[in-house]
Amino acid sequence: MALSGHTKPFAVLGHPIGHSLSPVMHNASFAALNMDAIYLAFDVHPSRLTEVLLAMRDMGFQGVNLTVPLKEVAFAELSRLDESARLLGAVNTVAFKPDGMVGYNTDGDGFLTAVDEAFGPSIRDESVFVLGTGGAGRAVALVCAKQGAQRIVLSDLDRPRSQKVAEDIHAAYPAVAVEVVDSASPIDAAHAADVLVQSTPVGMQESDASLLGPEAFREGQKVFDLIYMYPETAFLRTAREAGAKTANGLGMLLHQGARAFTIWTGEEPSVPSMRAALEKAVYGL
Repeated sequence: MALSGHTKPFAVLGHPIGHSLSPVMHNASFAALNMDAIYLAFDVHPSRLTEVLLAMRDMGFQGVNLTVPLKEVAFAELSRLDESARLLGAVNTVAFKPDGMVGYNTDGDGFLTAVDEAFGPSIRDESVFVLGTGGAGRAVALVCAKQGAQRIVLSDLDRPRSQKVAEDIHAAYPAVAVEVVDSASPIDAAHAADVLVQSTPVGMQESDASLLGPEAFREGQKVFDLIYMYPETAFLRTAREAGAKTANGLGMLLHQGARAFTIWTGEEPSVPSMRAALEKAVYGL
């Protein structure tokens, strides 16, 4: 990579930030497309986000990604929000435009593209079970409703949180049936779903057991685990052994990044290069 005074800078901001794989995939795409650009990572405290974004704009940054805990801070502080950010209540991508900063959220597009890639069109008119309704689970549930899911069932240890997501879905998409089930007994609801999404942190440790036993899965079901640290979590292994089709969250990470790339540059990224760089970084492939 030859850097110069013409090199266009991009970055990801978070607190902490050392875990981020965004530089890996974006720099791979820049290299594959022979673009004079670089993607960096910076640790930014939430209290300083707005001043840092303004400084980056003035320094010539072309765009940034945001990760935990900055997504909700940006949503509250940015004056211009794309529909994607307004729907999900969070910003993970900021574009610096001549007339100001605009916040987007590419997580929804990333999830839908990854699911379609893994299973074929798999949301419209189908029933979806979402296990875990924190930030990621909430995003998944809302984009599934927007995509035309027939029914969405939510389950979380924090039942009021699931209830709030259900209320948000009902308000935005009243035609979609939505239900909250007790986290202590979600087996029947999980087994009945066409698409099952695991969006809790359980599975981030390789020793973590599956949150659901084999009786929760069935043949022909499509099971997606947002965790991508391992090719197959215990959750996915249990689902696969029960006959379900499975996919992990690497595709979502890839495609949300690809969408951000296009927002910033107006160009299609080198998705194969981004995927290869991620697989090497995560799995050593």
